[in-house]
Amino acid sequence: MSTPSQTRTSSSSRPHRAARLEDAVNAAVAGFLRRRDWAPRVEPYTGYGAPGWVRIMARALLAPPGTRASEVAERDPASSRRAVRGWRSFLTAQVPGARVEVTVGGVTHEVVADRGGYVDTVLESSLEPGWHDVHVGLGGQTSTARVLVVGPEQRTALVSDIDDTVMVTALPRPLLAAWNSMVLHESARRVVPGMAELYRRWGAANPGAPTFYLSTGAWNVAPALRRFLERNGYPGGPLLLTDWGPTNTGWFRSGQDHKRESLRRLMRELPQVRWVLVGDDGQHDPQIYGDIASEHPGRVALVAIRELTPAEQLLAHGTPAPAEDEDVARRAAGPVVVHGADGHEIALRLIDAGIL
Repeated sequence: MSTPSQTRTSSSSRPHRAARLEDAVNAAVAGFLRRRDWAPRVEPYTGYGAPGWVRIMARALLAPPGTRASEVAERDPASSRRAVRGWRSFLTAQVPGARVEVTVGGVTHEVVADRGGYVDTVLESSLEPGWHDVHVGLGGQTSTARVLVVGPEQRTALVSDIDDTVMVTALPRPLLAAWNSMVLHESARRVVPGMAELYRRWGAANPGAPTFYLSTGAWNVAPALRRFLERNGYPGGPLLLTDWGPTNTGWFRSGQDHKRESLRRLMRELPQVRWVLVGDDGQHDPQIYGDIASEHPGRVALVAIRELTPAEQLLAHGTPAPAEDEDVARRAAGPVVVHGADGHEIALRLIDAGIL
């Protein structure tokens, strides 16, 4: 049996000096917390797969004494009812090299976390198509994560951007981004009108079709994003986020590269699927989606772009007009391309095109 390979690669085996500095700081913080009886816990994220394999994503972290496994989980029921200031999500201490036990379909595997405490691995699986629970254990406690197995009969799926597509965030202007990400309570974040209804309507027209959420946001905010999506009626689905920290090659990761590589990976892993790609025109989504459509002829059925207001454009990239690459998706051969100010307008365009 063959399974999709992992995509975490680096052009250098020696970490960049920024990564080495980060590791030293993290080691000092972890040592301080362990002396105060903080214990390893695992934060599982929603995974996905196909018959024969599943992709498991999680993070090993240190938690205060007495913290239950469910309290650090993405889907903690109690946390869904409380508002949380964003900065709390970034006060974490990872456990590099942690040995995490993952039980899938009754079979237990041991996997090793990377230097950031992240687990991102593909495991053999006999799970049938649909939603399943998997168990992820560390430090004597076990958390439950959901995984979505996409069946071979599934021919369509949706990938949605998050920032300024489903949630008004006014990124990436630094001060405003910091305020939105680290100061505001979760409940203060605004939903883009009509987008949840659009996704539910699309799902009703395509029964069983999965929804993936792709963002350049950090994994630290995964629980907050999950709560936002659930609270506002968005369909459930895996989050594909990134680590903001240094890599083996530099100080920061490229958000555009993360999106491109994530989309390419989905194209490889689910070769029978044609994709609906939803984003906004405030940054690079149209260009990225257009490039992916050109690279994979026939695999992108629809590109839907939310048009930001002039004020949102100004916050996003400094001018009131859309980014220069806004019309690139229009030039990609194959997919239908629609634009709209919000989910209601995009839905009307899809009705006009005979898609909804």
